Amino acid sequence: MKPIKAIRMSGRDVLPLVEGGKGVSISTGVSAGHWAAAGGIGTVSLVNADSYDADGNIIPQIYHGRTRRERQQELVRYAIEGGIAQARIAHDIAGGRGRIHANFLWEMGAAEEVVTGILAGAPGLIHGLTCGAGMPYRLSDIAARFGVHYYPIVSSGRAFNALWRRSYSRTADLLGGVVYEDPWRAGGHNGLSNTENPLAPEAPYARVRELRNVMRKYGLDETPIIMAGGVWWLEEWEDWIDNPELGPIAFQFGTRPLLTRESPIPEAWKQRLLHLQKGDVYLNRFSPTGFYSSAVNNTFLQRLRQRSDRQVAYRSAPEEGLTAPVAVGARGREVFVAPDDLGKIGNWQAEGFTEVLRTPDQTLVFVTPEEGREVVRDQAACMGCLSQCNFSNWSQKGPAFSTGQRADPRSFCIQKTLQAVSHIPPEATPAEADRVMDHNLMFGGTNAWRFGADPFYANGHVPTVKELVTRILSGR
Repeated sequence: MKPIKAIRMSGRDVLPLVEGGKGVSISTGVSAGHWAAAGGIGTVSLVNADSYDADGNIIPQIYHGRTRRERQQELVRYAIEGGIAQARIAHDIAGGRGRIHANFLWEMGAAEEVVTGILAGAPGLIHGLTCGAGMPYRLSDIAARFGVHYYPIVSSGRAFNALWRRSYSRTADLLGGVVYEDPWRAGGHNGLSNTENPLAPEAPYARVRELRNVMRKYGLDETPIIMAGGVWWLEEWEDWIDNPELGPIAFQFGTRPLLTRESPIPEAWKQRLLHLQKGDVYLNRFSPTGFYSSAVNNTFLQRLRQRSDRQVAYRSAPEEGLTAPVAVGARGREVFVAPDDLGKIGNWQAEGFTEVLRTPDQTLVFVTPEEGREVVRDQAACMGCLSQCNFSNWSQKGPAFSTGQRADPRSFCIQKTLQAVSHIPPEATPAEADRVMDHNLMFGGTNAWRFGADPFYANGHVPTVKELVTRILSGR
């Protein structure tokens, strides 16, 4: 194994090991602070981070506003207070070692307002901004305003080229690095384009080489590229280290830091990670963001798939191929479906899927009355956690504050489920905790199954962050 050399990032020589940012409330000040204290770059998530009361208890994020706009302003206040709290915790634990970065999603609700509020309230505590989930053109402007480095997340050289030409060329001195997030291997939301096949992953080497070639056109030969997605043992990436074709490379670990003693995720989540099998992580497109995302294929995702399977096309008036009348809704309004679909509809209704929900694509989805009520409740409770949401049709752009599309019942409230899975009450029984884990979104990289196969975690061993970093530096 080649020796791992320090790399210059965010104004300091650090280990080329970056903790991947994970929200909601997963990459906290505790985990980031310990990663930085071990010599690398710790990352706090600024996506609805937790804040605390005077006794150190997490403040529940409860919304009282009558409108979505009012609730989004509540969300912004929670997010700023939480981000400041996590930055302070990370700073104190790091003790001046390593670097502290902050991760946020460009398409999260009021992203610029939240991030600028946190940087203003925690001056000097955050050394770099990492941002993806969209095209963050104004990321460099925020970084320049506060004098911090910035690290855009891209999945192709073409995406970086667009960002550079439109914006980043004006603040090249603060570009600390570029994160290449592999769209097939990384956990959470991924940047698969419409031209890429989610079932046909491409090798990352050629894509990173293309990214480096684009960067070299602009004199960015020595600006680090951070490889994110699918990194487990560094010995598997040895040919990337000190490779003149790729230039300076650092490695981001998003999934492995989940299973450490300092990781804030519930014990039930940690145990689930230890028992995953290859193929248990599922690349899906149910997210209300419209992006693909990588998550554990649990009951939650299975039910979303089944919901979409109980779907037929319809029209309000008969047209070619859609001529069979069927009554839907409480008022029994007549719509028209394909004659061949009448049998499927009858079978679904006999199984209890009697509630009918309309989608933006002129289809009908059949769910149980309980599911239907839950969908409507969640849509009505929208707090604007995204800049726009397919599930609730919220948009933070006025004057309508709507996407102009029908809300899509095939998706879900991502804020609700991520808060639930990251905040299982300590008094929950193991069975209750397992149920929460099984019925909510559980993000994970495609290599998450390796916890159970890696001898480092034998007999249920859960390392400290320091032990994990030492292990990674050994090549494993």
